[in-house]
Amino acid sequence: MALVVKDRVKENTTTAGTGTLTLAGAVTGFQTFASIGNGNTTYYCITNGVDWEVGIGTYTSSGTTLSRDTILASSNSGSIVNFSAGTKDVFRSEEHTSELQSRVDISYA
Repeated sequence: MALVVKDRVKENTTTAGTGTLTLAGAVTGFQTFASIGNGNTTYYCITNGVDWEVGIGTYTSSGTTLSRDTILASSNSGSIVNFSAGTKDVFRSEEHTSELQSRVDISYA
């Protein structure tokens, strides 16, 4: 499906491990990943306040999940993070600069 970019998307998750995230609902003042649309992909960031991961994931409305398809950067040397139990923030993130530059001619003044 499509790569979708939306503003102010942020939810919590208590999913542990390296698998698909089960989303627990929007943080107050934000919208849910449902705004991305079922089957669509988006850039995301997940953090527990210490460890973090930035990647591209696919939102699925059945079960309200976000898969972790492609890891672009992380606190685990760029590999998928094995998150421990506890609450984590998951939010829509901007595209990694080098990824964007490789597809679009951008110059910074």
